[in-house]
Amino acid sequence: MSTRRSKVLVYLPTNQVISSYSVLEQILKGLGWERYSGVPDLLQYHKHSSNDLISLPRDFSRFNSVYMYDIVVKNPNVFHVRDM
Repeated sequence: MSTRRSKVLVYLPTNQVISSYSVLEQILKGLGWERYSGVPDLLQYHKHSSNDLISLPRDFSRFNSVYMYDIVVKNPNVFHVRDM
């Protein structure tokens, strides 16, 4: 029998677990990401200094490890995904 472990996104400078989109957005803005209002079903962020785009489901309860790892890859050494 396998047990599915929940994942959490952690902001490494403060070791803070990201518990809401408002917390995440505040950190992303501090890192130079801006909210992009192109798609109504998604929260999207982009950086002028790159072609990267972060797309997230509007409902935080649907925020899973796929989205977390996307944030980690686009912000190296800033975020980490951990088992809960």
